[in-house]
Amino acid sequence: MKKKTIATVLGGLGAAVGALTLTGNYFYKTAVANTKKPFIEEFDHATIHPDDPWAAEKQWYNDVDHEITHIVSEDGLKISGVYIPAAKPSDKVALIAHGYSGSLKDMAPFAKLFYDLGFNILVSDARGHGSSEGNYIGFGWHERNDYLRWIDQMIQRHGEQSEIVLYGISMGGATVLNVSGEQLPKQVKAIVEDCGFSSVEEEVTHQLKDMYKLPKFPLVQMTSLITKIRAGYWFEEASSLEQVKKNQTPTLFIHGDADHFVPTWMVYELYEANASPKELYIVPGAEHAYAYVTDKETYRSRVSHFLKHYVTLDHTL
Repeated sequence: MKKKTIATVLGGLGAAVGALTLTGNYFYKTAVANTKKPFIEEFDHATIHPDDPWAAEKQWYNDVDHEITHIVSEDGLKISGVYIPAAKPSDKVALIAHGYSGSLKDMAPFAKLFYDLGFNILVSDARGHGSSEGNYIGFGWHERNDYLRWIDQMIQRHGEQSEIVLYGISMGGATVLNVSGEQLPKQVKAIVEDCGFSSVEEEVTHQLKDMYKLPKFPLVQMTSLITKIRAGYWFEEASSLEQVKKNQTPTLFIHGDADHFVPTWMVYELYEANASPKELYIVPGAEHAYAYVTDKETYRSRVSHFLKHYVTLDHTL
């Protein structure tokens, strides 16, 4: 009877672990693997509609002189990017990071903003996105090391006098905040992040509750374990919040107060923890990644007036 009871308990535990593993694999495929994301809005880049609020920027992005460039990551992936030279010779460079499940094709408005301020532009496809190699999404964690290589490439191209600004939106915002905690060369003068999350663990927990009405334990922990096995990082280690505590680069934090995908409370957490000179810009009524289009004039003004304190600008917007 005792042996039968133990066998029953062990069998039940085995079934529970198996079910949990299957569920963890499902959420890994849904969130981390570079599969199509039905919960992410997709944009038609081939057609520019006249009523598109970014029609002019997209047309400029399609027509502007550019060249394809790449780096090789520390784990051997070919990471692709597009370099756009400034309208007139400049040592200023803006490195621009796109959001979750997006690509460099999405970044026309932000590239044009920095181009109008006299910057050369480098926009890259994150690993596992667009033309870059990779079969998983790093949520800005492994990407931070890729951006260190992009920074080195731009310094080699423009010299020791380079003035580099990092800009990122959504996952790209988390990416540049993760970069901020690394040992950066003196050429990196400022960071602008828009609606980045405080940590992968907190963002996945939020989405699990918001989209599936499920608790953090034990699904986040199991998915994190599977991510460590398949992609090489734990959710717990991928923390922009911990990175900004080491940040020495002036940083502008931007977030919409109607953001429910990356909830607005995260930016307050990040801003308070950040160790460098900083500014906070909360955009009334802006949903996730819509701060710029919600108030174009103020957005341009806040970004350019922040940067003028740290970068040589010919003018502000």
